[in-house]
Amino acid sequence: MPVSNPSSASPAKPPASGLALGLALALLGSIAFSAKAIIVKLAYRHGVDAVTLIMYRMLFALPIFATMAWWASRGKPPLSRKDVWGVLGLGVTGYYLASFLDFAGLVYITASLERLILYLNPTLVVLLGWALYGKRIHWGQAVGMLISYCGVVLVFGLEAQSQGGQAAWGALLVFLSAVSYAVYLVYSGEMVQRIGALRLVGLATTVACVCCLVQFVVLRPLSAAIVAPQVLWLSVLNATLCTAAPVLMVMMAIERIGAGMAAQAGMVGPLSTIFMGIWILGEPFTLWLAVGTCLVVAGIFVFTRLARKAAGG
Repeated sequence: MPVSNPSSASPAKPPASGLALGLALALLGSIAFSAKAIIVKLAYRHGVDAVTLIMYRMLFALPIFATMAWWASRGKPPLSRKDVWGVLGLGVTGYYLASFLDFAGLVYITASLERLILYLNPTLVVLLGWALYGKRIHWGQAVGMLISYCGVVLVFGLEAQSQGGQAAWGALLVFLSAVSYAVYLVYSGEMVQRIGALRLVGLATTVACVCCLVQFVVLRPLSAAIVAPQVLWLSVLNATLCTAAPVLMVMMAIERIGAGMAAQAGMVGPLSTIFMGIWILGEPFTLWLAVGTCLVVAGIFVFTRLARKAAGG
């Protein structure tokens, strides 16, 4: 998952070349990450289950993230015991649990609805801040959240009509995935300041990869690892193009244009998922899906703008 630090300071006036490159990286990172749901849905067509599929994704991603952790740790002091436990906890909640719940939910709902639910993540971070630390929610932020959640409910209602309880179960799993990742963002801020974003991402994702491999060994016989060749190639694509690459691209974008502008560019994510779902998966496109998507994107736009104004004020 692309990782950004909402508290990152935005460059005052990035050079024109840096602005163009930063926007391009943010757009490409968002689109690449959004393609993850499409690849997962394609893999499910070959009879693989969520436990096996996420095992292969993390197996192929493990060398990339382990290398990232090693690179970012060069010349740095060893982690304290507190930070070791922190990395383990964040790896389990922010990457392992969030990824597994997301994969499991995609069995039951469309890629479009999955992306809209995950796009609510900034609102969940604020709600957790309110619940855990008593941070105030600005009235404008509440309006933005209301608009976004209405959009998700609208799209969910359409799927529930055709799939019934399965849509409800899938939406719940994906929503819990978003909550799990929001917990990671809430608790990672302090550790990012101490050990650095790249090092934390590399270590936490390495922990998540190991968890997914252990989960497969515990829950499935080794014979379950025999899958269609298409599943292997899709998993390689998922691990590289839709997992490691977006993390790096978004982090590089934030360095050039700041977290705020990178987040705005990331609004292309839901739209790209819907387009790819229609084009590649043959998912239906309806007027209500368009309306729901516009509500979610508009709500998050209002929410993030007012959140930055409140932080700046």
